Amino acid sequence: MQYCLGVDIGSLTTKVVLVNEERNIVSWATKRSGYSGKEHAFKLIDTLLTEEDIPRDKVIKTIATGYGRITFPADREVSEITCQAKGVSHLFSQARTIIDIGGQDSKVIKILPGGKVIDFAMNDKCAAGTGRFLEVMANALEVEIDELGGLADKAQNTCSISSFCTVFAESEVISHVAAGASKQDIVAGVSYSVAERVAAMTAGIGLEPELVFTGGVARNGGVAKALSDHLSTDIKIPENPVITAALGAALIGIVS
Repeated sequence: MQYCLGVDIGSLTTKVVLVNEERNIVSWATKRSGYSGKEHAFKLIDTLLTEEDIPRDKVIKTIATGYGRITFPADREVSEITCQAKGVSHLFSQARTIIDIGGQDSKVIKILPGGKVIDFAMNDKCAAGTGRFLEVMANALEVEIDELGGLADKAQNTCSISSFCTVFAESEVISHVAAGASKQDIVAGVSYSVAERVAAMTAGIGLEPELVFTGGVARNGGVAKALSDHLSTDIKIPENPVITAALGAALIGIVS
């Protein structure tokens, strides 16, 4: 049996996926990118191969993607958009639109059957509508980012967060706190602010079902619900939404 590795070095998290020649996921791992995503990727690969007892010479290709792909000595570098499309299409054969919200950017990708990209839109100029935006708001509310989804579910009167700018939105959050609004209502407002931003991007290229939501923010139930409400459609979320680009990279290695 031969294998391929997909390495996705993102702005916040490094992901590694190992697939076999039958295109099945053998193992995967993630780690905060920190100062050197490249070094973390090497360590993750060593751990995966050791745990699976797979000799290095059985890995025929390593494909790198993400922000840090140029730093990693792979056999090939592929854009994250292409890798996302391949990974999502492998998991959801009916997928036609992908919303990916990561640490520093958000993307909307339209694809054909098989994962061919036909259009995309990206917000990578500011933190609005990204994981970093949510981190700033969580810090302002003195809660852990993993708590946001659960808090949003308990909202009674969703607060309005009108600014797309992270700095101004943080000021709005602080104003709501000062006015006595509950954390639940404020978090729901933050979730809807992210959803509104991404929904506008989606409208720009057109939404075609089936819609799949990926990236670290896809684990936030509040944002997922807000997106579904804004777009008036069901949303599919992979079991491990942070590894889809790394999976796509590995699959590209199998066929190339």
